[in-house]
Formats: sequence, C-alpha cells, structure tokens
Amino acid sequence: MDEKLKIKISIADRVYPLNVDMSQEEGLRSASKKIDVMIKQFEENYAVRDKQDVLAMCALQFASQVEQKQLDKVEDNTKTTERLKNLNDLLDHYLKK
Repeated sequence: MDEKLKIKISIADRVYPLNVDMSQEEGLRSASKKIDVMIKQFEENYAVRDKQDVLAMCALQFASQVEQKQLDKVEDNTKTTERLKNLNDLLDHYLKK
C-alpha cells in the first residue's frame, strides 16, 4: 500500500507539514537543508532586504541548475548520436568491401 508519511519540513525558519510517500522523505529533507544553506550564503554575501528576495534567488539557482543539466544532456546525446552515426558509416564502408 502507498501509505503517506507525515513530516515537517523547515525552510527559511518556517515549518511546512507535508504528507509524502516514504520514498520521497529523504529527498525532501535533503532539499530543505540545501535551500537553508543557500539562503544563509545569499544572506551572508549580498545585501538582502527580505526572505522573499532570498527565496527567489534560491529558486532561480535551483531552476538554472536543472536547465543546465538538461542542456548538457541534450548536448551529450547529440555527441553520442554523432559518434554512433560515424561508427555505423565505418561499418557500412567495411562491410561493402
């Protein structure tokens, strides 16, 4: 059965009660800790007026990381496809001899 686990996640000194699958708990807790570390870094390094500004910068940081990973994956897939095409061409050339 897919039982839900009741957990409390703290982000920016606020507690959020959540009902999650057991398989999600570790990831959510880890993400919460990373967000709090990032908040602390932004507050220490930049003149921040309020938490909303810091949270917006955290969201931008995480979203840009996800986007960059997707772009890198597409680029990697393109390179792999090109290599496979070259290998296929070599095999065709070899087999036609």
